[in-house]
Amino acid sequence: MLKTTQLNSKLLALALAIAPVYAAVTDSKLQLADEITVSGLSSGAYMAVQFHVAFSTQVKGAALIAGGPLYCAQNSLATALTHCLGKENANPDLNSINTYVNELVQAQRLPDLAQLHDDKVWILHGHADTTVKPEVGKALVSQYQQWVKPANLKFVADKPFAHHFPTDNNTGTACDVSEPPFIASCNYDAAGELLQHLLGPIAPKVDSSTGNIRQLTQSQAGSLLAKTGFAYVPKRCEAGEPCRLHISFHGCKQHVAAVDDAYLTQTGLNEYADSNDLVILYPQAAASAFNPHGCWDWWGYTGDDYISKQAPQLQAVMLLVEQLMAKH
Repeated sequence: MLKTTQLNSKLLALALAIAPVYAAVTDSKLQLADEITVSGLSSGAYMAVQFHVAFSTQVKGAALIAGGPLYCAQNSLATALTHCLGKENANPDLNSINTYVNELVQAQRLPDLAQLHDDKVWILHGHADTTVKPEVGKALVSQYQQWVKPANLKFVADKPFAHHFPTDNNTGTACDVSEPPFIASCNYDAAGELLQHLLGPIAPKVDSSTGNIRQLTQSQAGSLLAKTGFAYVPKRCEAGEPCRLHISFHGCKQHVAAVDDAYLTQTGLNEYADSNDLVILYPQAAASAFNPHGCWDWWGYTGDDYISKQAPQLQAVMLLVEQLMAKH
């Protein structure tokens, strides 16, 4: 027991040592628009879908990289590890998923799905992805085809990408491999592509970001989230100019305790934030015995209710949004 305690203490000290330290967001004078857009990679894509559907009155667009359909796992880790990663010769069961989702709508635990109709949705799935296979991404497209009008849904499926966030910088990993920090050099600007689809015409990104990464306390969420989340705040936004909020959900093994600030700084989102008056919220999941890789809950590790608007982890992230919205 003593050895275990000492080991846990060392692991905690290591996590604290490698976690980035930034000033708190409390001094920012943010004026954020009510409408939100979201994006995510892998488990972050699953989480972004959940957040989009649960809070569709506020969220008006979602960009999803290497993910799958809402409620794909159907509260089953076994299903998550097989059907929802494409490990079995079977697609996610959209019929049973639809039945459950519609039950939540009828019970008013999810908003009316008709509210999604005019939203913008951008989906990218590399055809060299062997972690979450392309068939799972196609099922996500089929799901959104039920909800949004065709002109607003874009599916990018012709890229030879592995399982990662592709960029046009030269500091990432090789494009044909999936390895930490899961941000790759692919001569493809996913950040710009997704933001342009979600927001319409955007200004070119700056060469180097000049804003600040700010800390937000997540301790009120207990074990549902890591103790600290982050937001990238451009100088104009920090000074009180009107800005829009974009939430970016990291993937498994991409939280700061695993990859330091890589996901906070290397995807290209911050460079577009500076030139387009965007605040980028980077909420942080926490690793645990039930979730050793720091994934977002898309299979039920926080409990049976993980996709409704009352789901604990979704509510915890919405509290962060409200915390940012209150900074004025």
